[in-house]
Amino acid sequence: MDSLSIKKSLLTILLACIVLATVPGNVMAQSVVSIVTPQFFNGIKNNALATCAGKSFYTREAFLRALSSFPNFGKLGSADNNKREIAAFFAQVSHETGSFCYIEEIDKSHKYCQSITKYPCAPGKSYYGRGPLQLTWNVNYGAAGKALGLDLLNKPETVSTNPVVSFKTALWYWMTAVRPVVGQGFGATTRAVNGPVECDGKRPDLVQARANLYTSYCTQLGVSSGTNLLC
Repeated sequence: MDSLSIKKSLLTILLACIVLATVPGNVMAQSVVSIVTPQFFNGIKNNALATCAGKSFYTREAFLRALSSFPNFGKLGSADNNKREIAAFFAQVSHETGSFCYIEEIDKSHKYCQSITKYPCAPGKSYYGRGPLQLTWNVNYGAAGKALGLDLLNKPETVSTNPVVSFKTALWYWMTAVRPVVGQGFGATTRAVNGPVECDGKRPDLVQARANLYTSYCTQLGVSSGTNLLC
């Protein structure tokens, strides 16, 4: 192949890449980093009071650092589905933390300790909700810690003191317990996050509040919200 042919081939490849990167809806066009912009992330935090502990704790940088451990998050095969998953994640996170206000559960009186041999509760430790998805119960702290290579059973407070670990536990729970049902609609993600407390008519107001956040974020990301928004 002569030099002219090589140049033409390279030009063809370059033009193809440009087309793929600019076609609306193409999976290659956007990544989680480009979708979760500073404006999107900080727009959530701006809804929380300045006095909230989470205002300085939850940062986009911490989220992106945690994201490196979960490269499949926000990758469901199409640009629209990717955006819906991201919108769903942040809707649930926003609801659980009061728009990134709370790092820990308000009521800390319950230790959330189950008698499980595999993940025994450490003496003097409580496993109440912590982090973006309010990780709760020793079994979840134990399983998350195992997956992340951390001793969260003996040091559950790490989830509320290290923002990267905090986001990692939320992404771990999402990918483990929520991702399998994302395709069923936003309502299924609410059931996976807090179904026993809110779904099936128990707290329709909270279910609706989560759905409202989701539809708002979908609008911001330029994607339809889909069906089955309630549980």
